[in-house]
Order: sequence, then structure tokens, then C-alpha cells
Amino acid sequence: MSTPNIQAVKDYLLALQDDICTQLEAVDGKTQFLEETWQRAEGGGGRSRVMTEGNIFEQAGVNFSHVFGDNMPASATAHRPELAGRNFQALGVSLVIHPNNPYIPTSHANVRFFIAEKKGADPIWWFGGGFDLTPYYGNDQDCITWHQTAKEACDPFGEHVYDQYKKWCDDYFYLKHRNEPRGIGGLFFDDLNQCGFDKSFAFMQSIGNAYIQAYRPIVEHNKDKAYGEQQRDFQLYRRGRYVEFNLVYDRGTLFGLQSGGRTESILMSLPPLVKWRYNWTPKAGSEEAKLYSDYLRPRDWLKLNN
Repeated sequence: MSTPNIQAVKDYLLALQDDICTQLEAVDGKTQFLEETWQRAEGGGGRSRVMTEGNIFEQAGVNFSHVFGDNMPASATAHRPELAGRNFQALGVSLVIHPNNPYIPTSHANVRFFIAEKKGADPIWWFGGGFDLTPYYGNDQDCITWHQTAKEACDPFGEHVYDQYKKWCDDYFYLKHRNEPRGIGGLFFDDLNQCGFDKSFAFMQSIGNAYIQAYRPIVEHNKDKAYGEQQRDFQLYRRGRYVEFNLVYDRGTLFGLQSGGRTESILMSLPPLVKWRYNWTPKAGSEEAKLYSDYLRPRDWLKLNN
């Protein structure tokens, strides 16, 4: 098994952050990302980039972090006792895009590398990540584009890789207390190390590169669609589900907060405006109801394409 190359991972992640920000700025055409570098008292730091009040994007955050320390958070060692007593490094790019137009879906992506070491023992390391899409008004072609790009990113690494990580995404981005998916899924993988460092790193890069290839056409397709108060109101209501998932279930959010990460960078994933309503359901037969009936359920989008 090849030796992990932490510097190569870091170089790739910084370049990925640059590329995604450049492409999102080009699409928005008005606002640029503001950059802030930060240091963590316990070790490491990051480079946060946030765009607000753009022409297309109400808020977009694309963050790089490289944190390290001598002690793992208790939540991590409770699930992985073999990590106890090891120092660790965690590197990643994490992003969430909240558009202005309700016809453009919110999107999320994350690619990361983790390694834990101690003297006299082999390192424990793995890659993780993926991307998922959260529409407010469903569009079949957008869903097909998203999943087709995801599949093409997985195909060089095995016939069933896409199917496996699509299902994992459907299962992971699920609000148990609401009994509903967060969106239409995508890919999710974690603990990837079985095929050695080089191949695992290549897969992580394929997924990282595929995100903007999948999302940019969807933004371009929907950015000029007219919308009104009703569509905006529904978008803000559905954003509440996004907040609930991130604060209750998301592993990255929980790890970041419990490991002393930078709170502002971690919570940039939350939308700037959001609504909750008591016991509300959309009118039967409405476009809003169609989101629930046709899109918020696991589907084989590529079979629909065929």
C-alpha cells in the first residue's frame, strides 16, 4: 500500500478551491469571493472564501481547511476507538451554494483526507466526500445532468461504484425526523483506503473535479427564469430543512465544532435567510407539492434518461 502524500493532497485541494471560485465568479458576473485566512489555536487553519449578495448567488462559501492536533475529539474515538492516543491531520474543501433564484438548486460538495498517526504504528488514513443537490422546484433534466456527471466521475474506478455511492448519498442525506430526503442526492463516500493511496486519491480528485462540471450547467440553465413571491417564499421554507440537517446530522459540521474548528467557516453552510412554518403542507397538485411527490424520493435518474 503506497505511503500517503499529505502535501500532494493539500496542493490539489487548494487548486480545487481556486478553480471552483473562479468558475462561480464567472457565472455570477457581479460579485467576487472575499478571502479570509485563519489559524486554529490547537493547530492548523484554513482559507475561507465567501460570496454574498451576488447577481446569481445569495451566498456561496468555498472553504479549505487543514487542521491538526494531538487528541481526537471524543465523538470520533467513541466510534473509532483505534484512533485514541493518535495525533491527527484533516484536510478538505467544503462548499455550499445558496442561489437567489428558487429555480436554481442549492448545492453542496466536500472532499477530504484524514490521517491519524502514532509512533511505532502504521498510520490510519482515509478519503471521503461527495456532492448532492437540493432543488426547490424539480427539473428532470437537471437531475439527469447531475447524476450523469456523477456516474462519469465514478466509472473509471469500477462498474458498480456509482450505484454504491449514490445509495450511500440517498441514505446519508436523509432527515429521519422529517422522514424525507434532503434533496435528489448525488454521491457520498467515506473511509476510502482499500485500494491504496494513489488510486483512492485519484478517485477523490475525480469527484472533486466533477462537482463544478455538474453544477455550472444547471445554474446556467435556470438563472434567467422568472420567479415571484410565492417561489421565493417556498425556497426560504425549504431552506429550513437544510439548516436542520446540517445542525443535527452532518458529520463535517459536528466534527468541526467538536474539534475546535472556526465556527464562522463551519456555519457558512447555513443560508442567510430562512423560514419555518408550523404544520404546513403545499396545496395538492401545486408545483410545490410536486417537489415532494416526484423529487424527494430515491430514483434512478439515469434510467429516466434512457
